[in-house]
Amino acid sequence: MSGRRQAPPGMEGNRAMAADEAGRGEAAALEADPETLGGADLSAVPDLVDAPSAPPAAGPAEAEEDPVRRGALGVLEGTWRPEDGFCPPNPTTYPHLWLWDSCFHAIAWAGLGDPRAATELGSCLQAQLSHGFVPHMRYASPSINRGPLADRSSFTQPPIYAHAARAIAGRGIELTRATLPAVTRALDYLWEHRRTDDGLLFIVHPWESGSDDSPRWDSWIGRSDWNRLAFTAADHRLVAAALFDNRGAAVTSRAFVAAPSAFNAFAGHAAAELAALTGDATWARRAAELAEAVDGLLWDEAQGLWVDRAIVGDGATASIPTLDGLMPALITADEDKARRTLAQAADPTRFAAPFGPRFLPRDHPAYRADEYWRGPAWPQLGYMLTVAARAWGEDALAAELADTGRRSALTSGFAEYWNPETGDGLGARPQGWAAVAAAYPAG
Repeated sequence: MSGRRQAPPGMEGNRAMAADEAGRGEAAALEADPETLGGADLSAVPDLVDAPSAPPAAGPAEAEEDPVRRGALGVLEGTWRPEDGFCPPNPTTYPHLWLWDSCFHAIAWAGLGDPRAATELGSCLQAQLSHGFVPHMRYASPSINRGPLADRSSFTQPPIYAHAARAIAGRGIELTRATLPAVTRALDYLWEHRRTDDGLLFIVHPWESGSDDSPRWDSWIGRSDWNRLAFTAADHRLVAAALFDNRGAAVTSRAFVAAPSAFNAFAGHAAAELAALTGDATWARRAAELAEAVDGLLWDEAQGLWVDRAIVGDGATASIPTLDGLMPALITADEDKARRTLAQAADPTRFAAPFGPRFLPRDHPAYRADEYWRGPAWPQLGYMLTVAARAWGEDALAAELADTGRRSALTSGFAEYWNPETGDGLGARPQGWAAVAAAYPAG
């Protein structure tokens, strides 16, 4: 979860809150450096727009017969904030709004046929700045430093919002009037302000990847043995290294800039989804161009997957094989590349596991089944991999991923992430995005 941190197993419920508190003093010290703000003029930051009125609570009046749908509905309804129109990922551990969490919540609501899908997607776009940038967090209460903005983050997250919009519309649920214009402005921002000369999109903090502590970031962090406090401290150093525009959005960094394969895949997929929703051929062209750049610049022939590219900082670990390296199967036009990567998702010696895809291959020396971003299965990544498998007609793989996603949600207690070998729940429990299991077809 971007901008949040986990403690070792056994501290469920308070782990990220404890990490937040541990980082407050350091974050305050970083804020004292005026260069950190990059000349940001906070008077230019707009107030949050008024939230659209939420529709009445919907969903089945009686309990769902399917235990996955029933459990997912319970998780979402248990955290729903009708006055704000969203679910915090976990009200104790993660009490704020996180961008891609809410996108997956919206997909889950849509899978349940609940009109709160449109409300939650609209809510996660409300903190959008006037030039289109969408912060990865909107704070429900004072929080640690994530840039110069007081009420929201200055960093972003993978743009799942276009896919969520299409999933909602595909279920016959009407989107809020502001949603598609906001999605268009958000993607325009990425293409106009976060694109390299050779056509890749870039991020300026590991949080923006969604895979906060992926082994691919180890060379920037300066260590490969994961430790919560050490990685938290490194994250705050990277906040201090970021530069911000006069609206408070992060635009670059003196220490970390990377073009991740997964972020580019999610953005290219978002562009294609927006083209499908609006009929705007510009977005279809942008999606194809980005896919071509990803194939040309990030494909690793020896590994048979896509890697990340360092732009600023030491990127020696950017080619470690992770599940992120399979995500461009969502956008590539190269059938051979797509099928080679998806075959690894079905291979038990690589990413396939009894309870969903491992984040690292089983035989990799860094693989740790229980350790944060070092091997566990993540429900949102399993879901996106299923989307890719379906797109390429890999129906058996898609069905297997859907089955393991549904079983794992129940076995783990709808956990934030879980051990892919045993299904034991890890992180916060329950966690809203695990409810995306409801978007899989039963059986």
